[in-house]
Amino acid sequence: MRRSVRRPPRWFSIAGCTLVLVVAAGLVLSTAHAQVASPSGQNIAPVYEGWEQNSDGSFNLVFGYFNRNWVEEIDLPVGPNNTIEPGGPDQGQPTHFLPRRNRFLFRIRVPKDFGTKELVWTLTSHGKTERAYATLKTDYFIDDIVIQNNNGAGGAGGGAPGTLDNKAPTVKVEGESIRRATVGEQVSLIAVAHDDGMPPPKPLPLLNEAQRRSRGTPNTATGLRFSWFVYRGAGKVAFDPPQIAVWEDYRDGKNSPWSAGWGAPPVPADGKWAVRAIFSEPGTYVLRALAHDGGLGAFEDITVVVSPGR
Repeated sequence: MRRSVRRPPRWFSIAGCTLVLVVAAGLVLSTAHAQVASPSGQNIAPVYEGWEQNSDGSFNLVFGYFNRNWVEEIDLPVGPNNTIEPGGPDQGQPTHFLPRRNRFLFRIRVPKDFGTKELVWTLTSHGKTERAYATLKTDYFIDDIVIQNNNGAGGAGGGAPGTLDNKAPTVKVEGESIRRATVGEQVSLIAVAHDDGMPPPKPLPLLNEAQRRSRGTPNTATGLRFSWFVYRGAGKVAFDPPQIAVWEDYRDGKNSPWSAGWGAPPVPADGKWAVRAIFSEPGTYVLRALAHDGGLGAFEDITVVVSPGR
């Protein structure tokens, strides 16, 4: 797992067996209860999750972030407060930051001769600047098993059955990739998502108080789920029906795969997930359609240009 430091602890994937070092996760989870009283006012740390190698020899540098707030969503437009260099400032990073930990959110493809170079993602929020340093150092290598265990599909100890053969869901948004709307107008969003049924659908068990406080690794419900969320855009967007949380909300009673007792809802018979979105302010928004099985996810983005209402 990655925090915004230069040499964080690593997960090693060796001969099909994953060794999990959970220093960062333990920090996030063990302090969860203490930070509930601080829903806002804290900063965001960019996170370098690690690198993947592509079949053509190129690499993906994979990023996420940790918004230390439990409630506050922060908007940081691309620029001095949200930049990736060299080659930036805009390299596809989010500008709308949901609460808490958001993993494996975007990838930057670099050539096979990237070598010892590095990319640096810098975020400044609430007066504090933090950076994530992306390199191809060996101990930053990640694969699907590492990703699934980080996401929580591997269970509290990692390596749960069904993760080894798991393939990511597929998702396709119907309609145009760029749309226009006005403030207050309902925008219909339809996406088709399918999954291979692995890992097997399983709700997250209910926990007693002692078990909740001792959670030291990610653990999530499994089974196909689907959500829309705002990836870029500063205005409030209301989704109907309300969407499943895509950030790690461990609090009881939340519509979150990380909340004890939560289970994935039934999948529509035709695989089509229909949602309506209403925008409160004009601007240009990027909405992300995310299909996830608890271990691996797939997404598609659309852009909505919203003009003032009459």
